[in-house]
Amino acid sequence: MIALSLAEIAEIVGGQSYDIPDPAATVSGPVVIDSRAVKPGSLFVAFAGERVDGHDYAQRAVEAGAAVVLAARPVGVPAIVVDDVVAALGALARAVTGRLGTTVVALTGSAGKTSTKDLIAQLLERKGPTVYPLGNLNNEIGLPLTALRATEETRHLVLEMGARYIGDICYLTGLVPPRIGLVLNVGTAHIGEFGGREQIAQAKGEMVESLPEDGLAVLNADDPLVRAMTSRTKARVLLFGEAADADVRGENVRLTDDGRPAFRLHTPTGCSDVTMRLYGEHHVSNALAAAAVAHELGLSADEIAEALSEAGTLSRWRMEVTERPDGVTFVNDAYNANPESMRAALRALAAMGKGRRTWAVLGQMAELGDASLTEHDAVGRLAVRLNVSKLVAVGGREASWLQLGAYNEGSWGEESVHVSDAQAAVDLLRSELRPGDVVLVKASRSVGLEQVAMALLDNATEGEVAGR
Repeated sequence: MIALSLAEIAEIVGGQSYDIPDPAATVSGPVVIDSRAVKPGSLFVAFAGERVDGHDYAQRAVEAGAAVVLAARPVGVPAIVVDDVVAALGALARAVTGRLGTTVVALTGSAGKTSTKDLIAQLLERKGPTVYPLGNLNNEIGLPLTALRATEETRHLVLEMGARYIGDICYLTGLVPPRIGLVLNVGTAHIGEFGGREQIAQAKGEMVESLPEDGLAVLNADDPLVRAMTSRTKARVLLFGEAADADVRGENVRLTDDGRPAFRLHTPTGCSDVTMRLYGEHHVSNALAAAAVAHELGLSADEIAEALSEAGTLSRWRMEVTERPDGVTFVNDAYNANPESMRAALRALAAMGKGRRTWAVLGQMAELGDASLTEHDAVGRLAVRLNVSKLVAVGGREASWLQLGAYNEGSWGEESVHVSDAQAAVDLLRSELRPGDVVLVKASRSVGLEQVAMALLDNATEGEVAGR
């Protein structure tokens, strides 16, 4: 964060100072919410969570070098006390970024946000220092924490914005207003909260409504609900996709023999060929979105193509491909799941596993509401249509729906199995995997299926998976 005195911070957040001997002392280190991440000069933000209260770690944070604590009550060490810590953190982010000349790029969508954010970051770093979220810090806490990492040297600030309710993105764009706003797609993630795709589109469209007249809305030409957002913004619009009228377009889209996407990139200033290091055709749309942002910020078609061809994943457990010494390949995509990303991952598995035995180790897709049974059943059926060799459905009711869909689609018997938890999946795979197999692991974050890949890649012994 840019250096600010404790008195300045207190004024910005409307807080009261406690136990501060020198109001002129400065915060010169990072803003953190974990006392273990404190560095000299840090601002430690104390949140009272359901299981852990950050106020209990205030003294430890100061002893580790924090200059001050942002808290909801006095904590016996230098503190700025506010009524609402979340709102105060947001106010600080708004004030700090408002002092910088940084180009703010914000993106949202039902699927692919984190992967696209990673691609944008790798493209824009070619033009100058770029700050972007580590992981998927995309809510009212994570977004300000990312924004507060920006300094006077930061040329681009890339922000990921998630939404569970209408109004969420409006709130986030109010904290750090973007000049470039990107909407990837409108799917069914969180449909249980929203109630339908039209309501999701309403929420995602808040991104383009926030843009200034001299801003840019980057919209998916291949998604009718996103394309329709053109009418909801006063900013200039740039379309990306495979549609013939897209400004940034992908043509001759295909997969290499090992499942990597390749295509011909067309931009308003030129064309160039791309062959990505990432796996799965769904990354084409993500890449075109990132290319549109990069084009706007001055990269040529050749520069964009080169960067996209070299880009890797910056976030864990998103199509993370690892091969064991015995030739078994694991695709750890277990960070999260919704129907769109689950279908994309299965198609990637099918492409990667041509001529090999493939395993889909799948668990619950959360927050689907009344659509949950239908969507889990459909994923199970798709696994059969894609000729996945074996489906391992992990968990409770939703997992049983996955298996039932597979069974009803192809009368799978031995080709599908329902197991109770991650450890049971590890036990099964440990006994049945053969050299050359390809294993996809994917579910919503709450299921914790990353444990399956981690256990088998680390040669974990029985009982090492958490919860055993």
